[in-house]
Amino acid sequence: MTATITVGSSPWAVAVDAASHTAYVTNLIDGTVSVIDTRTNTVTATITVGAYPRPRAVAVDAASHTAYVANSNVGTVSVIDTRTNTVTATITVGAWPCGVVVDEASHTAYVTNHDDGTVSVIDTRTNTVTKTITVGGFSDAVAVDAASHTAYLTSHSVSGKVATVSVIDTRTNTVTATITVGGAYGVAVDAASHTAYVTNYKDGTVSVIDTRTNTVTATITVGGAYGVAVDAASHTAYVINQGGGTISVIDTRTNTVTATITVGNYPVGVAVDAATGTVYVTNGNDNTVSVISAR
Repeated sequence: MTATITVGSSPWAVAVDAASHTAYVTNLIDGTVSVIDTRTNTVTATITVGAYPRPRAVAVDAASHTAYVANSNVGTVSVIDTRTNTVTATITVGAWPCGVVVDEASHTAYVTNHDDGTVSVIDTRTNTVTKTITVGGFSDAVAVDAASHTAYLTSHSVSGKVATVSVIDTRTNTVTATITVGGAYGVAVDAASHTAYVTNYKDGTVSVIDTRTNTVTATITVGGAYGVAVDAASHTAYVINQGGGTISVIDTRTNTVTATITVGNYPVGVAVDAATGTVYVTNGNDNTVSVISAR
């Protein structure tokens, strides 16, 4: 680790805007977002997103200078102008939203609604929900491959014994395939290699999916697999091992774990700065963000 940054209470998700040298961290208990200058590793602003909203996910649209925060406790998405660090709109979505991703090219955000097994499709130009897609089960995380017009959404059954990845055609907003995995939670896509990585918290593994065939091509053993992020430039995936306080570093060319890095107490979220390769990990129990210089 190269730095440890103190943020709010119970930091959960993190997203990086490489162009503006900024990271955004949702603080679950505080109901806030910490804004971090990634050049100095300091918190420059704290944004309140509601009264006890439980902000559980964040995504950035760099082109429009906007961040989207999913507030699980109140069923909304807060829209933040990242130039002024103010909330400019609040969008009602489904029950217990816990994942969000932005497709900048199509001006669309996708929000997973955990408790009703749906995805809210938001037009980011108007901040309105244009469609709700049913996927079933409890929906968790979502990632987009803009080049192939595809979104990948993880969900699981009540028991957690059945876990799937729903493949969504973002041009029609319909589910085109369902892939069975091993206890899915997090998902990240490497568009260049036509690969998706899905963390299976039930069995501590990562499912590697060929996005051209929608088949699982490898299963990698890690620890308590939770969040995942990919650095395409360095052919690396980073996987949160929640209970162990570590992250696993995976070489995506060989699908092998090459290192295990100790971070803080109860790591949850992970993001990579695409420009620098720096990794940011939220540590839910010690109110910090671990910064790892990886390249």
